[in-house]
Order: sequence, then structure tokens, then C-alpha cells
Amino acid sequence: MPDHKDTVAVITGGGQGLGYAIAERLIAEGCTRLAIAGRHVMRGEEAAVRLRQTGADVRFIPADLGKTDEAIQMIDRAVSRFGRVTALVNAAAATDRGSVLDTTPAAWDNLMAVNARGPFFALQRFAQCAVANGHAASAVNILSMVVHCGQSFLAPYSASKAALANVTRNAAQALRGQRIRVNGVNCGWMDTPGEDETQRKYHGAGDGWLAEAEARQPFGSLVKTPHVAGLVSYLLSGDSGVMTGSLIDFDQNVAGAYPE
Repeated sequence: MPDHKDTVAVITGGGQGLGYAIAERLIAEGCTRLAIAGRHVMRGEEAAVRLRQTGADVRFIPADLGKTDEAIQMIDRAVSRFGRVTALVNAAAATDRGSVLDTTPAAWDNLMAVNARGPFFALQRFAQCAVANGHAASAVNILSMVVHCGQSFLAPYSASKAALANVTRNAAQALRGQRIRVNGVNCGWMDTPGEDETQRKYHGAGDGWLAEAEARQPFGSLVKTPHVAGLVSYLLSGDSGVMTGSLIDFDQNVAGAYPE
């Protein structure tokens, strides 16, 4: 099991879903100083209260990743609180729909801002602080299987995640001399509160959508957040050694495969 007793983490999108599961996992593995960040203040504060019941020092930092100054200030506030930040997880994302035929410039700009620009500048500030303080660090960007293509109704979302995938590898190359590792996880269709909201909002799904969707999957299940959280914990820990610049597909569908 990874040892996170010396880990000081910032997790965007930590108020629910995968971000929250990652926070739980890091705390279970020894992390006692952690900040979760997001746009929804009440949700974030309530999540922080629950996580503090473990005895860890958990703080919620309001931050809209679509606003670059807030992405940067998020890191600065965490460093001010804890003295340093050694781990960053960019899990927050916008998932608005749009195809190549109907995406508006405003929708494109919003998805790029939240899913690519914000994480880039959060990572930049995280790395700057680690270099200034002279310590090693590790970051994980939560990506998606859509980086390989994506459905037609996810055109701008796919583009934004593909941009972040490139940021992941480019930053890994640039920062390895400072002993800062950067990796990414391409998540498949995942069971989260956010996905439930998306299915109901965009696809007219009812209460039974999850069971129906899982019945159609090869393993009878969507991707589950605790499983991804375990991988992220490993990538952030010393157990993953010198691993950097890796983009890991976490899905039951194999990219590039064709029906047989």
C-alpha cells in the first residue's frame, strides 16, 4: 500500500465523485494535509467536514478552473496553509455537449478554459512552488478515453482533454530535471454523481439508467471511482518510482479495437 504520510495534496473537483474518492484514498494511506477545490462552495465545505472526521487537516478552497487567476491562487492558498504542496490532482472538468456541427464559440472557450487552461496554470504554479521550495512532487491529470477520438456529441470536450493529454507529457518532459513527475489517467465511462446529472440533463435518462448501462458493459459495470483512486494514489506515491509522462487507459474498451 502506498505511504502518503508526507504527502500534501491539492485535488480539484474534490467535492464529489472521483476527486472525493481520491481524497479518501490518500487520507486512508496516511495523508494528513489536503485541500480540495471546486466551484460549488456548499458541496465542497460539506465534503471537507466529512473528510476532517478522519483527523486529517482538510480545507476547501473555492476555485473555478475556468478562471486562470483562481487556478493559480488555489495553489498559493494551499501552500500558505500547509507550507508546501507535493501532490496535485486535476480532476475537475466541464462536460458540456456539442458536435462539430453545433458547438458555439462560447461553449468551446468554456470547455478549453476549464479542462485545459485552468489545469495547465494550476500545474504551472504547483511546479513553480515545488522548485522554489526545493522538493520533489507528483501530479496526475484526470483525462478521458475520448482523447483517442470521442463521440460526435463530445467534440469540444474531446479536444479539451486531448489538449490536457499533451500538456501532461510536455510537462513531464520539462519538469523531470526538477524531480517533478506528471502522469495522466484516461478514464472510461464512470459511475459518478456528475455523470448521473449529465445523463439526466443531456440524454433524458431516468432512475434506471445506470443499471441499464452497466448491463450492456463487458464486465457488467461502469468504471468505479475507488478503483481509479487507487491508481492515482499509486501514481502520486513513491511506489511508482520514476514513472512520468504516462497516459494510462482505465477502461474496459480497448482503444483502436474493432468488432470481431
